[in-house]
Amino acid sequence: MKIMAYNTQHCASYLTRRIDFELIADIIKESGADIVGLNEIRGKGLTPEYKEQTEILSRLTGIEQGYFARAIFIQGTEPYGNALLSKYPIVSAEVIPVPDPEVRGYNGYYETRCLLKAKLENGLTVMVIHFGLNPDEQENAVRTVIDNLEDERCILMGDFNVTPDNPVLAPIRARMKDTAELFECEKLSFPSDEPRIKIDYIFVSPDIEIKAADIPAVVGSDHRPHTADIEF
Repeated sequence: MKIMAYNTQHCASYLTRRIDFELIADIIKESGADIVGLNEIRGKGLTPEYKEQTEILSRLTGIEQGYFARAIFIQGTEPYGNALLSKYPIVSAEVIPVPDPEVRGYNGYYETRCLLKAKLENGLTVMVIHFGLNPDEQENAVRTVIDNLEDERCILMGDFNVTPDNPVLAPIRARMKDTAELFECEKLSFPSDEPRIKIDYIFVSPDIEIKAADIPAVVGSDHRPHTADIEF
């Protein structure tokens, strides 16, 4: 099966800066992905800009199973978070908050994040996360992941906002395999038009075989998607 991790920037085109559901849906469809972890997704809010984006992408891609995991309310009313699309039935799903640092140790932008954890009918556990920008947020995100990780049939993916050499990833690397190890050459994911860094990931538990991995050179949102072909 094929897995995709994609930060959609709330389905906005990086080139036009306008919401373009068809563009994002076409990238997902062309990848042939069976399971898609999405970051920066909007839910239905009080303003017209906040639609049920998970349902819209589900309809446009033909991937019928979808789940939206709200992390925050923008301006107190507008839902925002992660999402999952799956061709396999979602048996259960939960939204696990990533704790905010008790004391902010940096001057950067802080935002409450969450981990989406879903069980699929085919036996897979799929976890979708979006790390914060600051090291203390990232450390809390890693702890949340480790506390909820499954040792078998488990996939973890998302925008981690750190590069592959960052030591904060060490606890995850000790438990999981990085699909990027199968890249035939260096692949970068951000920004999508002329990427300079890799901050998007798909990790799998040791029992899952990685057949291929890629970051396709497509410009949809501000990130390029990350894909992986797996067997278990």
